[in-house]
Amino acid sequence: MSETDVNECLREIRLALLEADVNFKVVKDFVARVKIRAVGQDVLESLNPAQQVVKIVYDELTEMMGGAQRGISMASEPPTVIMMVGLQGSGKTTTAAKLARHFAKQGKRPLLVAADLYRPAAVQQLQTLGKQLDIPVLALAGEKSPLEVVRSVRETALSQLRDIVIIDTAGRLHVDTDMMDELVNIKNLVKPHEILLVVDAMTGQDAVNVAENFHGVVGIDGIILTKMDGDARGGAALSVRAVTGRPIKFVGSGEKTENLESFHPDRMASRILGMGDMLSLIEKAQETFDKDKTMEMQQKLSKNEFTLDDFLSQMQSIRKMGSFEQILGMIPGLGSKMKQLQGMEIDEKDMKRVEAIIQSMTKKERRDPAIINGSRRKRIAEGSGTRVQDVNRLLKQFLEARKMMKRMQGMQKSGKKMSGFRLPFGH
Repeated sequence: MSETDVNECLREIRLALLEADVNFKVVKDFVARVKIRAVGQDVLESLNPAQQVVKIVYDELTEMMGGAQRGISMASEPPTVIMMVGLQGSGKTTTAAKLARHFAKQGKRPLLVAADLYRPAAVQQLQTLGKQLDIPVLALAGEKSPLEVVRSVRETALSQLRDIVIIDTAGRLHVDTDMMDELVNIKNLVKPHEILLVVDAMTGQDAVNVAENFHGVVGIDGIILTKMDGDARGGAALSVRAVTGRPIKFVGSGEKTENLESFHPDRMASRILGMGDMLSLIEKAQETFDKDKTMEMQQKLSKNEFTLDDFLSQMQSIRKMGSFEQILGMIPGLGSKMKQLQGMEIDEKDMKRVEAIIQSMTKKERRDPAIINGSRRKRIAEGSGTRVQDVNRLLKQFLEARKMMKRMQGMQKSGKKMSGFRLPFGH
């Protein structure tokens, strides 16, 4: 692969990473590493140079974020003590409860510790969450020092036969020296097995300063990203992992206590690039689609001549690749479109129904579905042995598919997304 090929691809990769809110310095270093690896590398037969670079980027991103999923390191003798730290508003208290639920589901017996004595109602919030989960919360009435609260956590855990202790500390600004010193004092007193930094994924590039300071002062063992259900593409994940060298262990994707998932570097790499499972889609499509038919379909789309006959042909080809839901999930930029495309998953019975409906239409109706009025729909339904609702649903799916394909084709022409990608089917 020539340096010109690589540079052209890396420009788009750089933009994708910056749009995902990855820290600029991290992007610069990362792109330099990818370039060294990509220049001169042979292009796989199944991929063009742009796709090859994206594959390298994907592999590097996955490796950079830890390669494999990492869990919590358990103490050789219980209890395992976990200390939660982070900025104000990062979601520590809720995340502490989520983590406790996660362990309880694994058969562990967690104990929550309310050591956030600064935020109004923080203790009550943890107690409420603990009650909902039927998990005890250690909170000392009238105590003004977090050190007093945590001093006896091991003894309390042992007396209650609890094998996991999760300490919820107060949120603090990383530039507040006194508050950061307090974390160090808590750490020295309880000697936790894991210190987990809770980071709001929406903070983007600011996450770097937060992670650097907390790791520099307290020394963290892992990271939990919260609010991943929002618009954040996950740039914070790559940034904090790059500057701390510590693994991301969990991600929070909602306010409910069940909304905590183990972190998978490969999935986050896809999210950061906005590429879905693009490489799998390329491989599947290349196995399935005829190159000449693809060119013909692209020409029809560009001339707005995509008909119901073409739609049926595409459906039959796509069916060989898997369900519509799986395929749409692989395509970049379609996450927000998934809702309006629901119901397009086709099984064998549905496929026969679609064929029957389209074959019951006249050639003119297949070429121009706009002429299919109420009486024509009724005739088509009777001729195909289906209901008028089935005909209406198929026509709606056809229009949505045509819009989606035109949109994808327009994105390729404008170069807004990975310009090297040419999906091998008619879009």
